[in-house]
Amino acid sequence: MTTMSGERTALRSQSAVAEARRAARAFLEALGQPAIGREQADTVVLVVSELVTNALRHGGGACALRLTAHPGAIEVAVEDPSPRLPRMRTPDLVDGTGGFGWHMVNDLAHHVVVTPRAGGGKTVRAFLPRSTPTRTCGPGKPG
Repeated sequence: MTTMSGERTALRSQSAVAEARRAARAFLEALGQPAIGREQADTVVLVVSELVTNALRHGGGACALRLTAHPGAIEVAVEDPSPRLPRMRTPDLVDGTGGFGWHMVNDLAHHVVVTPRAGGGKTVRAFLPRSTPTRTCGPGKPG
């Protein structure tokens, strides 16, 4: 299986998150079935949405999105101009207005890598399995 990559740049407008989700859906549809199942496609789009939202909110107001399909994983990479690294925050349980996204991304991805870029900014890369991972609740019990 070859690697497939797609890129969107200069996401800045109010509609940037929706645009990123549409780009992710189009990229995943181009992979076709059974390359990635619907549930996992929804998970990839959710991670795209969270990373782009975080980049726009905390990363300087502009970002670039790159999606890459590797043989066993989908890589979601978001670049922004801020050197400030993402951090875990305590979720706001009263208003529910923040602190959940980074936890969710870390829970859904196999791993997340944050790389400072030479000259400023950073790239956040999340690697998600191409198939839905088997989850269990307790020893040997389906979740």
